[in-house]
Amino acid sequence: MSDHCAVVFLACALVTLTGVLIAVAAGYLARRDHASYPTAVTRAAVAFTATLMLATSLVTALADVARR
Repeated sequence: MSDHCAVVFLACALVTLTGVLIAVAAGYLARRDHASYPTAVTRAAVAFTATLMLATSLVTALADVARR
């Protein structure tokens, strides 16, 4: 495995771990706010998806700038 491939793999793992941690925090805070379990899971899923979408758009923007 090349160094570039390893860095890409580690970056993907870091983004996924960050998304999971944010989702757990969002679900926990929703439950602390007396939300039902389905609502808390939905909020956690939305937070996870938003984190991954933000990371994807940042990587796309950086790749576009680097190509110029």
